[in-house]
Amino acid sequence: MTRAIDLWVNPDMARMAKTQFMVRVKEDYFKANDDFFRDYSAEELVELMDEAGIAKSVISMNPEKPSERLLDFPKKFPERFALALAPNLKHGMKALWAIEDIAKDHPVVMARVAPFLLDVPPNDAIYYPLYAKCIELDIACGINTGLPGPPMPGECQDPIHLDRVCFHFPQLKLIMQHGADPWWGVAMRLMIKYKNLYLVTSAYAPKHLPDEFIHFMNTRGQNKVMFASDHPVLPAKRCIDEAKAIDFREGVLDKYLFENAERVLFGERKPRY
Repeated sequence: MTRAIDLWVNPDMARMAKTQFMVRVKEDYFKANDDFFRDYSAEELVELMDEAGIAKSVISMNPEKPSERLLDFPKKFPERFALALAPNLKHGMKALWAIEDIAKDHPVVMARVAPFLLDVPPNDAIYYPLYAKCIELDIACGINTGLPGPPMPGECQDPIHLDRVCFHFPQLKLIMQHGADPWWGVAMRLMIKYKNLYLVTSAYAPKHLPDEFIHFMNTRGQNKVMFASDHPVLPAKRCIDEAKAIDFREGVLDKYLFENAERVLFGERKPRY
């Protein structure tokens, strides 16, 4: 039986309908229907997860403006939902203290940042307090890599910018998000080089993963790649079905869909405070 953990689900996309770059993503990049900008209840998501075979989902939230609606998801279904917090790094320590406050009382498994929103690469000093805080809290840090879908500057998301980050913060569990197109080769080489660097295929349809990356997943990258859909941007069930159709070696599909995320993100947290 297929089991999965979806590391990126968006229950509150309706708020993004007024964001021009996301409108362009919907219209020009994904050519999506009206379900692209809609909100989901916890019950609706659990029903979709059950249909797709997804055991757990990670939902994103602004830590400085915590949504009681979203915080209620893991309260209602503690075995099914966890939180990823997306800080505004321009707010400095205020944003990081907000992460700490929420992580004390709620199941936070990671922080995440999209460099294209800042147009600043992740080896810039503005990110370093976040990396230190993630190590201190014993949570992962997700960084978008690859050219972004929105018509925004993308050079800042070249995975090579993570080389010095991994070197200076070897304890940091760092996860490249949204694939790494067109820099797959760099991303793979960095994952071989650094034991705590991973990649999640959020917002990237599994059927479009390049052959060289599938080979990596089947060989040296078996323990490095995790699944996510970015639902409803890409429907979760569609992504699961496409993943199941890939020619993986025995055991690799389960590592990709479930085991790697379970090991890296859902073990016992040991915060250092």
